Amino acid sequence: MDMQTSLLDRLFETGLLIDTGIEGLYGRSGSFEEVITRFEALIDEVGGADGAEAIRFPPGMNRAYFEGSGYMKSFPQLAGTVHSFCGNELDHMHLLQCMEAGDDWTKGQEATDIVLTPAACYPLYPTVAKRGALPTEGGLFDLQSYCFRHEPSNDPARMQLFRMREYVRMGTPEQVMAFRNDWMERGKALMARVELPVEIDVANDPFFGRAGRMMKNNQRDQNLKFELLIPITSTAKPTACMSFNYHQDHFGKSWDISTADGEVAHTACVGFGLERIALALFQHHGLDVGEWPARVRATLGY
Repeated sequence: MDMQTSLLDRLFETGLLIDTGIEGLYGRSGSFEEVITRFEALIDEVGGADGAEAIRFPPGMNRAYFEGSGYMKSFPQLAGTVHSFCGNELDHMHLLQCMEAGDDWTKGQEATDIVLTPAACYPLYPTVAKRGALPTEGGLFDLQSYCFRHEPSNDPARMQLFRMREYVRMGTPEQVMAFRNDWMERGKALMARVELPVEIDVANDPFFGRAGRMMKNNQRDQNLKFELLIPITSTAKPTACMSFNYHQDHFGKSWDISTADGEVAHTACVGFGLERIALALFQHHGLDVGEWPARVRATLGY
C-alpha cells in the first residue's frame, strides 16, 4: 500500500476526512476544520500588522472575468465551469427519462455566467482595476476562498476543491519583489513554529501542451515561482504547501491596473494551501491533536 492510500485510509478511518465517492472531494470533520481555523489565526498573527485589506470572494467567479484572465490559455485541463438546466417542460421530461435510463442527462445543461474559482486572487484583479490607479504605497490584500482544479487523485494532498489563503501585493516591481522575498522568510519561520520540515525550491505552474513546456522553462529561468515543500504522502516528492509568485505585469496589463505614477502595476502573491498544511500537521504529529507536541499545541492555541 502506498503512502497516499495509506494516509487517506487512516484519515477516513478516524473520520478526519469523509469519503464522498469522488477522488479529491472530501468532507471534513470538526477536528480537521479546527486545525485550519487555528492555523489561519497564526497567519493573521504573522501578517495581520501589515494592514492588508481583507476580501472574501465566493468559490465561483464571473465567467467574463475568468476569460479575461487568460487562464484557459495556460491551464484548460484544470478549469471547471458551472452548467445548469435552462430548458422547457419537454426538455425536463427528456432529462428525467435520460436519468431513469442511466443515460447522460448532462447534455442538456448549458453554461452559466459562473465558473469555479481557480485561485483565490483571480476575482481580485478586475475588482481593483475598477477603483482606478493604485495609491503611492501600492495595494495589499488578504484573501481566502475555496478553489477548484480538475485533477482527480487518491493523494489527499491533491484535492479538487480546497481552500487557499493569499496575500496579494500590487505596485512597482520593487514593492512586490520586496513583499515576496519577505514572505519567503516569514513562511519558513512560520512552519518552524509548528515544527514542520520544509524546503523552498524554484517551481513552475502546470502549463498545458507544447507551448506550456516553454512557459514552464521561462518561469523557472526567471525565478518567478517558488514553493515551500513539506513531505506529506511522499518523502521523494514533497508537497507544495505555500507558493511565492511574481506575476510581473501580467495581471496589470490584463486588467489595466496602474501605479500612482501611471506605470503598469506589477503583482505578486503568497498562497497557503490550508488543507495541505493541515494534512502536513496530521502526518508529522499524528492524527490525534491531543497527542501533538506541547509546543505545537501551544503555538496553535490548543
